[in-house]
Amino acid sequence: MFTNTPFTKENLNSYLKELGKEFRKLNGTKMPAEIVLIGGAAILANYGFREMTYDIDAVITASSVMKQAINQVGDRLGLPNGWLNTDFKRTASFSNKLSEVSVYYKTFSNIVTIRTISAEYLIAMKLMSGRQYKHDLSDIAGILWEHERNGTPISKKAISRAVSVLYGENAELPATSQKMIEDAFESGDFEKAYIQICENEKQAKEILLTFDKANPGELKVENINTVLEKARRKLEDIGGEIVG
Repeated sequence: MFTNTPFTKENLNSYLKELGKEFRKLNGTKMPAEIVLIGGAAILANYGFREMTYDIDAVITASSVMKQAINQVGDRLGLPNGWLNTDFKRTASFSNKLSEVSVYYKTFSNIVTIRTISAEYLIAMKLMSGRQYKHDLSDIAGILWEHERNGTPISKKAISRAVSVLYGENAELPATSQKMIEDAFESGDFEKAYIQICENEKQAKEILLTFDKANPGELKVENINTVLEKARRKLEDIGGEIVG
């Protein structure tokens, strides 16, 4: 469930550059490709509060040789299998509107155009995912904090509109996501929210790693919240810190 291979802003660009070269070699120049970075990769490309991510999710529009190019670059550079993938399409955060709301980032080898998801649309995706053990909620606070510092604050109304655009007017966010965004705007202290949520996510990941070690094969996406909730109640009973 967890990988130890980090991607940073610097090596992300170098890997994409190599991918552009490889794709051009295999594909030629007649059929350009487009890759829309989402999730942690979009955070790295657009913001400075995250140092790394452990997966690169994307929407990929390209000829069939793109998969071969990804694999060959990965093999050559020692990257994990599927280092760049579209697996997130099976998650709640996917929307077929993502390419429409994406913004230009870079072009490599005059053939592979990279786009990203930014600002309120990235927040909307993170809210819909709402995983307590990754960086979903802290990324939201980080984006709000960085935009506030840069003098380009994001309003709650803009976020609500982005959720509607991506997921429909009647979209329902996970309860943890809804509470987080309400609390963040109510306090107005996005820096404090970011620091606290980062600590919560670190604790949640430690709980899940401990559970996975003690119960091999039992931890699934479907029962993660249940495991964390039981840990939360146990911590409350013994007067410890609460995760979540």
